[in-house]
Amino acid sequence: MEQEKAVVLDDQAIRRALTRVAHEIIERNKGVEDCVLVGIRTRGIYIADRLAERIQQIEGKSIEVGELDITLYRDDLSVKSEDCQPEVKGSDIPYSITDKRVILVDDVLYTGRTVRAAMDALIDIGRPAAIQLAVLVDRGHRELPIRADYVGKNIPTSSGEKIVVELAEVDQKDKVSIFEK
Repeated sequence: MEQEKAVVLDDQAIRRALTRVAHEIIERNKGVEDCVLVGIRTRGIYIADRLAERIQQIEGKSIEVGELDITLYRDDLSVKSEDCQPEVKGSDIPYSITDKRVILVDDVLYTGRTVRAAMDALIDIGRPAAIQLAVLVDRGHRELPIRADYVGKNIPTSSGEKIVVELAEVDQKDKVSIFEK
């Protein structure tokens, strides 16, 4: 049984973190020309939408947002039980990513395996000029040499802890919590 240990970000802290990340994206890329946001299913999509909204407010320019389903690119598919087939929802990237700066967006960066799978999926879709990574939470414990370019909050955790991100679009509230396993 998992038990909530602490709330590390409430709705206001999430809003502030995403506003800061939006500013950092604009600053690092000297605007948003030739940039696109691609959210990793499921919660990464909603974070990407929120970032696009903030970039529009700050810069007065819209940035395209796409959705990436990495189900078939995961390296743990063979470990999943055979009766449990992965549900593929499909990617929705209605624009070319070739020669664009793609900002991959996810909720939590942990081992780096999800991001590696997402990069494989992106490369199959097109050839971006660059891939950057934006995450709401970086909890450490990397197994691959991957790091985020933009981090809402670094939350060092033990391997016995779990980060749970709740977003209003899915969970009816905005909150990031640490649970004890």
